[in-house]
Order: sequence, then structure tokens, then C-alpha cells
Amino acid sequence: MFKGAGVAIATPFKDGQIDIPAFERLIDFQIQNDIQALIVLGTTGEASTLGEAEREAVIKAAVAKTNKRVPIIIGTGSNNTEVAIKYTKQAEALGADGVLVVTPYYNKCTQKGLIQHYKEIAKSTTLPVVLYNVPSRTGVNIEPQTVVELAKVQNIIGVKEASGNMSQVLEIKRLVPADFKIWSGNDDNILPIYSCGGDGVISVLANIEPKGTQAMCKAFEEGNIKEAIRLQVHYKKLINLIFIEVNPIPTKAALSVMGYIENQLRLPLTPMEEENMKKLVEEMKYLQII
Repeated sequence: MFKGAGVAIATPFKDGQIDIPAFERLIDFQIQNDIQALIVLGTTGEASTLGEAEREAVIKAAVAKTNKRVPIIIGTGSNNTEVAIKYTKQAEALGADGVLVVTPYYNKCTQKGLIQHYKEIAKSTTLPVVLYNVPSRTGVNIEPQTVVELAKVQNIIGVKEASGNMSQVLEIKRLVPADFKIWSGNDDNILPIYSCGGDGVISVLANIEPKGTQAMCKAFEEGNIKEAIRLQVHYKKLINLIFIEVNPIPTKAALSVMGYIENQLRLPLTPMEEENMKKLVEEMKYLQII
């Protein structure tokens, strides 16, 4: 699918509607700055607030604007297996290269339920399926043995690991086939997950600093560990600040300051607090992003 830095790209709004021209600007900005994949309609993309027609518009815009320059992975998860299957079929029909499927949230489920959920989704598509484990958001953890069972499904090809549990990541790596991919779902865990045999990151940081995020990944992959560590440390304060409030509140604030989008979110998300905004802008100036 991809190796290195993929961006969990934001969905811009203007006057309450999806701002397709701004979205296309973001895509060009990402590709021109070395990003390796676009992850569309994920958490950062506020997918849970978008209707089916809006999802279609965003996917169509991403596919057309990207024009095969990088892979497009669509977030198609839901806490309703039927809905996740519908979204997955929609993504495939509209030209996606893969899907990212978050664990069911709110109603939760057992590990047995997770296995059945993911198998039904994978069976509904020919696309590569990436598991998305983010227990802080969903209240459900995909345990290593569950990942092992799901890795037996031909088109389940990897996992976005955002548990923050390096011991769990290492255990997954120990148990899964060598070609099963592991991407970091946390920007402050890029190098730790690489060191556990990972393949890169699905990144929020890359919305703001795609070139630097990919440079960090490339440095590690080329064996320049010292430079990779320098970059992970270099961006640590910015990473802290883009998660000082719920993602994607700070990310959209940063992109608005950079002139790419309007600083608009959909309720229940609200614009960044002024005090936090000042801290974010100060760090962006220090890093010469603005």
C-alpha cells in the first residue's frame, strides 16, 4: 500500500459545506511535499459528521485530484457492520486504493465480534483493508491474537496502531506474517513503531508539515537513525500542541493560519481556545512553518 508517511487529511468546510477547492489545495500541498499516501475520511477528516452524499463528493474529489500520484485510502469504519460494508463498497466503486476501518465504537464488542466484523467487511470488497486500533477513541482494543487471526484474511493487509502500547505492537510484529504492515497512528510514536518493525505512519502532523514527517520516515528507512531521532524530537512540541485539544481542532486552526482552509469545524467540535492558539502559532513560527 505505502511505506513512510501517509497523511490523515482534514476535510475543509466553508459556510457549513465541504470546501472542495480548499480540499484540492490541501491535496496538492501534500503531494508536492513528498507525502506517500492520502488517508481520507478518517478521524482528522471528521468523517462521523458527513452524510453519504458528502462522503461521495470528498472521495470523488480526492480520486480526481490525486490522479494516481499516491494511493488513496478511505476511512470506512462504523459501529454498524452493515454501514461499514456500505461505505467500503462506495469507496471501491469510486476508485479508492484501500480502506481504513476503525473498530466499532460506543456499542463496542468482544474480540470475537471484532473478528466477525472485519471478516464481513473484508469479504465485501476486493480492496486492501487496514485495521485501525485507537482504543482512546473507541473504547475497544484489538488484541494481538485478534490481529493474528485477521491477518489470515487475504485482503486484510495491515494495522494502524494508535494504542500507544509498544509492548502490544512488538507482540503483533512477533506473531503476524512478515508482509503484514504496521503503521503508527500516533505522531509521537513514529520511531518507536519503526523500531518494532513498523512501516511508517498515518499522520496528523503531516497535515501541517508533510515534508518533515516524510523526511523523518525516510531517514529511519535509510539507516540514518540519528537524523530520524533529531526530527522526532524537533517536532515533539508541535505534536503536543496539535493534540492539546481534540483532533482535528488544532490541525484545522494551523491550516487556517497557513492560508489553506477556513477554520471551520462541525459540532460538537468547536474552534481552538485562544490561549492554545497562541501557543500553536508561536511554535509554527519557531519551526518556520509560517
